[in-house]
Amino acid sequence: MREQETLVQERKPSPGRRPEWIKVRAPSGDTYEKLRSMMRAKNLHTVCEEAMCPNIGECWGSGTATFLMMGDTCTRSCGFCDIKTGRPSPLDWLEPERVAQAIKSMGLRHAVITSVNRDERKDGGAPIFAMVIKRIRIIHAGCSIEVLIPDFKGSIDALKIVMDARPEILNHNVETVPRLFRKVQPQDHYEWAAATLRNAKVLDPEVLTKSGIMLGLGETVQEVKSTMRDLRTWGVEILTIGQYLQPSKNHLPIDRYYHPDEFLELKSYGMGIGFRWVESGPLVRSSYHAERQVRELSIVHRKLYDR
Repeated sequence: MREQETLVQERKPSPGRRPEWIKVRAPSGDTYEKLRSMMRAKNLHTVCEEAMCPNIGECWGSGTATFLMMGDTCTRSCGFCDIKTGRPSPLDWLEPERVAQAIKSMGLRHAVITSVNRDERKDGGAPIFAMVIKRIRIIHAGCSIEVLIPDFKGSIDALKIVMDARPEILNHNVETVPRLFRKVQPQDHYEWAAATLRNAKVLDPEVLTKSGIMLGLGETVQEVKSTMRDLRTWGVEILTIGQYLQPSKNHLPIDRYYHPDEFLELKSYGMGIGFRWVESGPLVRSSYHAERQVRELSIVHRKLYDR
């Protein structure tokens, strides 16, 4: 296996130019334009836009989107993220209603909700997540819900607010390996991520937990595999692995591009150590094919209509 990894490494292009397997179409199409207009009209934000996701054209073109709540300003300054950092505005307690109404208008079968970090609040904004989950249940019954949450600084009290609303999928991304954690996410701690994912299963053993890792920040393949083993130890069942793409020259540089064969090898490794689903590829992001995950894993046995 080590020889194969070495051969793959040798055919990598330099980080200065994108390889042929990373190609992104400019977003376009009637459905894309309709969704963009809806977001603006309802004063909503999506992580698709704020984080410059390379799959925005594909996802919006198929009528799916990941909603970014609690504003467009984050209290943390991660080196990979294009969402602006600063002092955020007060929480908008009417936002959950607008998001729920948009999800109903779009006719989504699976909704993904995320947020910026709100470290100025002890609860991290957890009540907003709970409010939007509960409202979706009322006005759009049968829609499964995935929440991609901050770590809430490891607070089980804040996490419990979210878990009591019972999302189908609880997602928190570790993003990188422990050695690079403080470089990539200066205000984060690996221990907070561990506490979030472990405690989610303690609070609701039925919930599916999910996490994600970016490649190309200076980690080794063995470090990635070690982190994957940690995630399985914490009970995580769904994993996404994608290539880090530098949003601007002010962000962390790309150490190297991983070949598609390496992503396939990591997927195989992940399934071999017990993940129920591994989405692994150069352009994979946290919410990529999220609806397929929830449907094909058949977790809607919770009887969404009888909560």
